[in-house]
Amino acid sequence: MARFLVRRLLSAALTLFAVSVLSFLMFFALPRDPVTGMCPKNCNPERLERVRVELGLRDPLVTQYAGYMKGIVTGRDLGSAQGGRCDAPCLGWSYVSNEAVSDSIARVLPVTLSIVIPAAILWLLLGVGLGMVSALRRGTWLDRAAIGFSLTGASLQLYFVGAVLLIVFVYNLRLLPVPGYTPFLDDPPKWAAGLVLAWLALAFLFSAIYARLSRAQMLETLSEDFVRTARAKGLAKRAVYGRHALRAAITPIVTIAGLDVGGALGGTVITETTFGLNGMGRLAVDAVRSGDLPTIMATVLIAAVFVVLANVLVDLLYAAIDPRVRLG
Repeated sequence: MARFLVRRLLSAALTLFAVSVLSFLMFFALPRDPVTGMCPKNCNPERLERVRVELGLRDPLVTQYAGYMKGIVTGRDLGSAQGGRCDAPCLGWSYVSNEAVSDSIARVLPVTLSIVIPAAILWLLLGVGLGMVSALRRGTWLDRAAIGFSLTGASLQLYFVGAVLLIVFVYNLRLLPVPGYTPFLDDPPKWAAGLVLAWLALAFLFSAIYARLSRAQMLETLSEDFVRTARAKGLAKRAVYGRHALRAAITPIVTIAGLDVGGALGGTVITETTFGLNGMGRLAVDAVRSGDLPTIMATVLIAAVFVVLANVLVDLLYAAIDPRVRLG
């Protein structure tokens, strides 16, 4: 198991290295002046030239990349034109918000984490549970209801579902406050009340997809020879369905769940916009609109980190579900 984990971590590190190199080259090696993208509006020619010197943009690209990565690990002195000392992890300086990019990320990342993690728990429990029960009760009213639920969820858009939830629970029934973010440690009930509609909207749409996938995988697994053999041996239904069928059917679901959660942690743009929450998605969109190059690059790197870490977790879950994966 230790060797398997080391291999996966080395693969993840190489992937992140490749992403960091490509994103750096995309922003700094293209035939354009990167400083005009870093300080697009409020920099005069003298300040632009000082930024070029302090960032070492006259140096070779390898030296520039090493300086950028060193700033992430140990911090970096950005010079007087960019706020002075930038502590690790230093992701650059934003002239749009006039602060270190790491400070902007630290302010919005808890919002995205608070949206995605509870919503992911909800959609996995509801979607996988409903799909499995639907497969085991194939042809019954419960199966038909689950299929109807999944088709409804797959045909709707998040901004529509979010608007309906806001109208019903906030403006008409007044059961919930207007969505907003309160730090969990400050007031846990207020934290949950401000985010519950975002959780429900995401969970409804994603659980519909997972219900269809879980049902299809479970039906396919139930037709396999090893399941029929387990039944022929007289094993209890709970053992056949839980120990054998479910374990085999859940493997592809784990793969998709890892990708979905990793991608969502990189920024849930539509969810945050619909409910007026300032998370990673809103930060990335605002950075693109304003030409805030350091923030764009930082959000790309952080999104890549979440996706890669999610894939590492998926690999570990594979090893727990199916020990044969460790030998691959």
